[in-house]
Amino acid sequence: MIPVTEVAPTFSTASVLPPVRLEIRNLCAGYGATQVVRGVSVSVRAGEVVAMLGRNGSGRSTLCQAITGLLEQRRGSVQLDGKELIACAAHEVALAGIAYVPEQRMIFDHLTVEENLLLGKKPRNVPHALHVSQWSMEEMYHFYPRLYERRSVRAGLLSGGEQQLLALFRSLIGNPLAIVIDEPSEGLAPQLLEVLVDVIAEMKRRGLAVLLMEQKQALALRSADRVLILGRGALVFDGSVVQFGLADEIRRTWLPSD
Repeated sequence: MIPVTEVAPTFSTASVLPPVRLEIRNLCAGYGATQVVRGVSVSVRAGEVVAMLGRNGSGRSTLCQAITGLLEQRRGSVQLDGKELIACAAHEVALAGIAYVPEQRMIFDHLTVEENLLLGKKPRNVPHALHVSQWSMEEMYHFYPRLYERRSVRAGLLSGGEQQLLALFRSLIGNPLAIVIDEPSEGLAPQLLEVLVDVIAEMKRRGLAVLLMEQKQALALRSADRVLILGRGALVFDGSVVQFGLADEIRRTWLPSD
């Protein structure tokens, strides 16, 4: 197992820390005989944005799928507010309150923008829905007004960046407690990148636990409270943004040039 670079805590002992919302312990996952994720442990507090960086092939997308129940071949622990979800199917993980925005977007091309957003809504009797801030379609349109203008347009006719935002907004409509986002900046024009940064800031303000998989360091560092690096399926760094900036050797070894 690759050792994680240890760093000193950055929180003030005088402050009261928000509770850990998403807790992953010793998570292993893979395909067939190939183990891709090897003993990963991560905790994300309510209102915290944790960015996970790494090269292509480091295992980040596989980790996303393992956390959200899309991979059957997994072991370890995935807890949301103390509730164990490792044995749950993907739809059960989503209902429990963990949203997933995949790199491939997975919108419904033949449905309109508004119909895609409506699909994100969860039943009113979902237990966690009583304890989280409610996101509305009107707020999604406020973040990106052009989406409102195109609400009756088939989603397949949107640009790639607009489809990415639509996938993110659809996940938020379900009012999650935690969200796992895989490469959200892929294909986004500069204007849409600013929308993404604003939305992530609002997630943080509302107390979501955000696990952000991103290859572009500049974007990740704008939003993150903490930075992780995944290398060969294992954590090799866990520290604050400041500590990440000082870890020159770690960055050269495990990250592509930005």
